[in-house]
Amino acid sequence: MPYGLGIAKGMMVTLRNLVRKPVTVQYPEQRVAQHHRFRGEDFVWYEERCTGCASCAKYCPQGIIKIVTAPSGEMTQEGEKYKLEVFDIEIARCMFCGLCVEACPYDALHMGSGFERARPRQSDLVISVDELKASAKKPSTWFRPQLQDRGYDPFQPGDDVSWQDAGREKSVAPTYEEMLQRWVQGR
Repeated sequence: MPYGLGIAKGMMVTLRNLVRKPVTVQYPEQRVAQHHRFRGEDFVWYEERCTGCASCAKYCPQGIIKIVTAPSGEMTQEGEKYKLEVFDIEIARCMFCGLCVEACPYDALHMGSGFERARPRQSDLVISVDELKASAKKPSTWFRPQLQDRGYDPFQPGDDVSWQDAGREKSVAPTYEEMLQRWVQGR
């Protein structure tokens, strides 16, 4: 190898990168478009669909979902709703695997699309039931292909999904009336 050829090759790489268009963006002034299946750091929860069965908490490998139901003093029949006192998700330990979303038999819990939940204290990284109730109903289309088939985009303003439309495929998932008939009235 002739003397200095390695230095010339190295300088060519440097010059090529010097004139190349930068690929980094100046966040938060600029944003990169996200995919609609992006699993963010927030969750979308539909109170109308949740029965308080705690399937999400049971299947969470990290054990970060805390659910406390109200002691009603009455015998609650299987399939009825429990009154939720606490439904907290500690996202500081969440690995966003989505097993809680897959485990929910009533499609009450969905992954969200937001990612700006940084807080200075770990204790502030808990999503409470009040925050879940008040959050925008813009679920990610991850694990929900029916939303994608409808042309839903979680990043379009004003495109919230109602609890009736958030369920799985109509051919697979029973309606609320069918669940009520099967699990409550049919017993």
